[in-house]
Amino acid sequence: CRLAPARSAAREEREDTAGRGGWRRFIPPPPVCQALSHRSCNKPEGWNDCKPPEEPPRPPTLQEIKQKIESYNAREKDCLGMKLSEDGSYTGFIKVHLKLRRPVTVPAGIRPQSIYDAIKDVDPAATTDKRTSFYLPLDAVKQLHISSSTTVSEVIQGLLKKFMVVDNPQKFALFKRIHKDGQVLFQKLSIADCPLYLRLLAGPDTDVLSFVLKENETGEVEWDAFSIPELQNFLTILEKEEQDKVQQVQKKYNKFRQKLEEALRKSQGKPA
Repeated sequence: CRLAPARSAAREEREDTAGRGGWRRFIPPPPVCQALSHRSCNKPEGWNDCKPPEEPPRPPTLQEIKQKIESYNAREKDCLGMKLSEDGSYTGFIKVHLKLRRPVTVPAGIRPQSIYDAIKDVDPAATTDKRTSFYLPLDAVKQLHISSSTTVSEVIQGLLKKFMVVDNPQKFALFKRIHKDGQVLFQKLSIADCPLYLRLLAGPDTDVLSFVLKENETGEVEWDAFSIPELQNFLTILEKEEQDKVQQVQKKYNKFRQKLEEALRKSQGKPA
């Protein structure tokens, strides 16, 4: 519903009343809702939009959550169901696939985190200032036990801690991967989203929904966010990749030259 701007009440217009040359004050009509008019026109500048704002989605009730969890656990086949608490919160498991194309920075010469370290909340990365970089396997999958209030930001931080990655968590983003119309689509999640709730809505089937950790592609690379050792490691890795690529190109054209020279030798031995 849109209201046409009313003419100023102070404005006066002249009107010849019944040919008598009289004058009277013009009284502006009340605003007219454009939704009542069947005529279509463009929205002039200064018009107000009377359309009521959309209400946010209603949060699920405790009974609805209970029913969804029961349905989820009935379809879960790996004994990784969700558990509902009396206060309406719940806990469960999610699996995150790591698809990182760039190397990550980890402490140099540090043993992997033990069960004792995890229980006592000991961070081995804090015991040394030495850093090194390496590539995580593209097919790596990590399982996390989280609650319904765990956010995407906390999931990213938890993954980095488990792999002892000391990079800034803002360099990474969590995506949800879905299958739609025979295509695989990725959608970046907000840092305030709750992955376990998304897992509950989608069900336990990872073909319907799965989570992927990737680099946070924000356009240009913010090199100021990297330390000097990280940048030096990147240069070393890029130089190695460049050398490998050059060798591949040289090998390809050397093989092509051999075939070409062999064809020339055979053609020279034949009569024209």
